[in-house]
Amino acid sequence: MTPWPHPIIAREGWPFVGGSVLLAAVVWALWGFAASVLFWLIAGFVLQFFRDPQRQVPAGDGLVLSPADGRIVRVVETHDPYADRPALLVSVFMNVFNVHSNRVSVSGRVQNVQYFPGSFVNADLDKASLENERNAVVLDTAHGTVTLVQVAGLIARRILCYVGEGQHVSAGERYGFIRFGSRVDVYLPLDAMPKVVIGQKVSATETVLAEFRAS
Repeated sequence: MTPWPHPIIAREGWPFVGGSVLLAAVVWALWGFAASVLFWLIAGFVLQFFRDPQRQVPAGDGLVLSPADGRIVRVVETHDPYADRPALLVSVFMNVFNVHSNRVSVSGRVQNVQYFPGSFVNADLDKASLENERNAVVLDTAHGTVTLVQVAGLIARRILCYVGEGQHVSAGERYGFIRFGSRVDVYLPLDAMPKVVIGQKVSATETVLAEFRAS
């Protein structure tokens, strides 16, 4: 996969940005600026939602990078249902004001991609991990299996994933997008050492979620 060059606005957003700006301009032309203020505010919200800034990959070996901007809502040992193994789960919740471009946490090869239809409860809730619509990417890495799960939220209605089985991906590489509020679950080997706590704000690629122990 060729990394997306991050041109400030995500490619997924151009139809929404263009449509909202066009609507605001039409209302302004027909009924004046005062009538168009609300539509310009909506266009501004859409523009900020689809921003896709460049991120710097931290230097170091054995780092697990955050796959998304947002807030940590879970750090717990649990069962990874996608790779059928015990795992350390770190969950990042994204609200509508966060960047929603998803990045790869650890370099490796895509073992498989699994899509599951489901409901759309608040992604801040623990049950969203197993009940909501979601897409899981299972990676074979130098440190063991790592599973990245994009989870739809209360108003999110579209999960986009751009990687496929057998593909090699690099840490920090853009691999997907979720529209309008959601979460990403990261399942790691149990020997990974968490570096974040519940409630902490994180940035995609730039925040280290965990580290693998040196072999």
